[in-house]
Amino acid sequence: MVQNQQEAFSVDMPRTGGSKCFDDDGRIKRTGSVWTASAHIITAVIGSGVLSLAWATAQLGWLAGPVVMLLFSIVTYFTSTLLAACYRSGDPISGKRNYTYMDTVRSNLGGVKVKLCGIVQYLNLFGVAIGYTIASAISMMAIKRSNCFHKSGGKDPCHMNSNPYMIAFGLVQIIFSQIPDFDQLWWLSILAAVMSFTYSSAEGNYLFVLVSSANGKVKGSLTGISIGAVTETQKIWRSFQALGDIAFAYSYSIILIEIQDTVKSPPSEEKTMKKATLVSVGVTTMFYMLCGCMGYAAFGDMSPGNLLTGFGFYNPYWLLDIANAAIVVHLVGAYQVYCQPLFAFIERQASTRFPDSDFIAKDIKIPIPGFKPFRLNFFRLIWRTVFVIITTLISMLLPFFNDVVGLLGALGFWPLTVYFPVEMYIEQKKIPRWSTQWVCLQVFSSACLIVSIAAAAGSIAGVVLDLKSYKPFQSNY
Repeated sequence: MVQNQQEAFSVDMPRTGGSKCFDDDGRIKRTGSVWTASAHIITAVIGSGVLSLAWATAQLGWLAGPVVMLLFSIVTYFTSTLLAACYRSGDPISGKRNYTYMDTVRSNLGGVKVKLCGIVQYLNLFGVAIGYTIASAISMMAIKRSNCFHKSGGKDPCHMNSNPYMIAFGLVQIIFSQIPDFDQLWWLSILAAVMSFTYSSAEGNYLFVLVSSANGKVKGSLTGISIGAVTETQKIWRSFQALGDIAFAYSYSIILIEIQDTVKSPPSEEKTMKKATLVSVGVTTMFYMLCGCMGYAAFGDMSPGNLLTGFGFYNPYWLLDIANAAIVVHLVGAYQVYCQPLFAFIERQASTRFPDSDFIAKDIKIPIPGFKPFRLNFFRLIWRTVFVIITTLISMLLPFFNDVVGLLGALGFWPLTVYFPVEMYIEQKKIPRWSTQWVCLQVFSSACLIVSIAAAAGSIAGVVLDLKSYKPFQSNY
């Protein structure tokens, strides 16, 4: 109801100004900058997907692996700039704001595409929450197992169940999920971004030690894992799955509009977001090349699906512990960055359907010494807690990190990163059908669709293979 009042208020306000306390849409003044937006993006992008890049490079080889990573970075940057141009409808300076990805699709495309976008986007966000829960549990177990292995001198296999670690991560998320909205996540995003650099740097140092210990010998081949180590069919499916893993590692378009809505103006939000995207994708690509290529150089065809846990027992164990601890902290923040848009969507729908309900709309202010009072909402408390519990239970049922990552990347890449941004940009800029620019954009979108289908097929094949030897809630590592 509050949002509806604000939107009604914004209709009567001039869109060229605002005030010292409010923006041109009647909402509290946005304070985000290039650096806070970059922190949000880096938190979202440099996630658990980085850990599977050495495996992905091993499937593709020295020739295709780095090239595919570079191409995905270019595609991500290009489509992100298209999407950023659609934040305001009409005029890029004073046009109507679109607060969410789904709002942007509604303003530019409308019709059934809005519902299709909502289904794909929010299912993808739900899937990311599951993937991050699995990844955090694996990293927590890696710390425990590496210390156990170190103490026993390699005599104890140190097997353990993943369920307690997923439950622990879920309990932490129940607490952090009570942060009311995206704009108040800035401190958690900055912390998570710092953790991204920490574990990526630790991973790079770890791989450098491994390569150096092998007398500088670089493993791997131009074409990737050789036939014989795997069958021809497995080689094809693994190569396709590698595309999904890389796509997941670059996936953040689904929350770009929500991040852009935290940015202050002037300058225009589009200009700020383009700079933030360039900085973030550039930094991300540098780290991905480091982790993917050095991981393949160190392990060759034996590169594990999760770089810091597949070989988590080897020295220097303390460096791996630091990296895995940083991953866990990062994933706490990344989980929230991805889930806040979903939380906000459900809560907006509830407020619209039940505008007079105190249970949904009423906040209780809880005083905190030295800080602003915390706003506790019972509907938010209950529904977000149930959401975290459900994602945790599904994670315990499907703890297949590498295959889940590939499937999520494949399913979300084309529709959310490519198709909708391209179609909205065409509509926003009124690009004539069959013009040279229109044809180029359609060819680009079709090529990305083919890549997504191939990646999804490879990841589904991997999940089916995992399920053959799987027992529910009994996943030991």
